[in-house]
Amino acid sequence: MEPINEQLNQIKKKMPSFEARFEEMRRETVEHPKVQQFLLEHNQQLTKQMIDISLPKLYEYISQDTDCCGCGDTRNCTNLLKGHVPKLYTTYNAIDTTYVPCAQKLREDERRDVANMISSMYMPKDVLKATLKDLAIDNHSRLSIADQAAEFVAEFSRTGVLPKKGFYLYGPFGIGKSFVLGAIANELASLKVRSVVVFVPEFLREMKNAISDNTLNGKIDFVKKAPVLMLDDIGAETMSAWTRDEIIGTILHYRMSEELPTFITSNFDYAGLEHHLAQSQRGDIEVVKAARVMERIKAVTTPIQMDGINRRL
Repeated sequence: MEPINEQLNQIKKKMPSFEARFEEMRRETVEHPKVQQFLLEHNQQLTKQMIDISLPKLYEYISQDTDCCGCGDTRNCTNLLKGHVPKLYTTYNAIDTTYVPCAQKLREDERRDVANMISSMYMPKDVLKATLKDLAIDNHSRLSIADQAAEFVAEFSRTGVLPKKGFYLYGPFGIGKSFVLGAIANELASLKVRSVVVFVPEFLREMKNAISDNTLNGKIDFVKKAPVLMLDDIGAETMSAWTRDEIIGTILHYRMSEELPTFITSNFDYAGLEHHLAQSQRGDIEVVKAARVMERIKAVTTPIQMDGINRRL
C-alpha cells in the first residue's frame, strides 16, 4: 500500500493550486465585458490594488443578471436581491456594488401604485382593471363617452387641476357603465390622482350597520372627501329617507360645496332618478327632498346617455 503522503501528493499535483484558481477567477472577472467597460470609464481613479481588493464585489456583480432578466415576475428572479440588478460604483479606495430596481420591478411597482390610488368598495375586480383602451367603441354614444372621458383626464394632465364636474352615465343594465368608471379611475391613477369607487346599494347597507359600531361618520368622510368619487348604480337600492338625506345628500352636498368631481352611473335618467328618490320605504312621496338631492347631483355631474347591448348575457 502506498503511504498516505504519496497519495496526497499525487492528488495535489492533479489539483490546480490556490494561486492558479485565484488567477483564473481574477482573469475571468476582470475580462468580463461589463467589468472592462466600468474599468475603462473609471481608469483615472482605479489602481491594480483597488481592483484586486474589489474582486469579490466584481465577481458578485458578474455572477448575476446585470440587466432585467425578463422573468416576468420578480418572485421568479434569480438575483441575490429579487427584482434588483447590481451596479458598480467606486468608493474611496475600492469598487463596490449597489442594487437598483430592475425594469420588471419598476413595472410591478407602478401597477401597485396605480392600484393603491383606487379605493374600491364592493366593486368587481374586472371593473377595477379597465382602461379606456379596453372600452368597446361600437356605437356613437360609446365613442362620445370615450372622447369625453379622455378629455377629462387630458384636462387634468394639462392643467394639474381636476375638472369640477364628472359624468352622470345612464342607460340600460349591463352595457358597461361601471366599466367606464373603472377605466377613468385607472387613467387618473396613472397620473397619481386617487379615486374612491363605490357600489351604492352595498355601501348604503353597510352604512346602516355602521351606526352600531360607531364607524358611520368616518366612512362618510372617507367617501365624501375623495379627490374623485364614483358612485356606481345609484337607484338600484331600496332608498330610505335616512339613506337619501343623511348619506347620499350629505356626501353630494359636501362635494358640491367643495367643487369635487363626482361620477355617477344609473339605470335612470335625471327625471327617473328623482322619481325614485321621492319614494320612501314608508310609502310617502317626498318630492321636495328628492329635488334637493337631484339639485346636488346636477351640480356635480354632466348627464350622458349610454347605449349598447347587454354584455352580461
